[in-house]
Amino acid sequence: MFVDQFDFIDDVSSFLQHMTIITKTEEEIQTLRQVLLAKEKYASDVRRQLGLSPLSTMKQNLSRGWQDVQSSAPYVRTRDNLSHAGQVTSAALSNVGVAFTRRLAEMRHSSTFKSLEEMVVSVKDKVTNNGDASGFQRRSSRHNAS
Repeated sequence: MFVDQFDFIDDVSSFLQHMTIITKTEEEIQTLRQVLLAKEKYASDVRRQLGLSPLSTMKQNLSRGWQDVQSSAPYVRTRDNLSHAGQVTSAALSNVGVAFTRRLAEMRHSSTFKSLEEMVVSVKDKVTNNGDASGFQRRSSRHNAS
């Protein structure tokens, strides 16, 4: 029982010490908040005297932040990789265009295309009355007579 009383006294003493520390820390925090609030008010007054608005300050902060982002290693790597991908894609599309043009030229010289071209020219000549278009003329003369 005697030992229990000493333990109890030690516990109470320790508790009171911790409570004192907490109280002192909370008072310091409150003091720091008051000092910070006073400094923020002072800085705001100085900004106002200099003609700096909260909007201009925010613009400056955003501009500085964007510059920081643009100079960051991940951004630079991504920008360079996208630029390289764009160049590769452009070259690939150019090659596809060249191959497509070459293939169209080959098709133009094929016998099938020449045969189709001759048929189109023949139909065009008939429509524009440069060839034998007797069937076409008969139909158009009926429409004109009506």
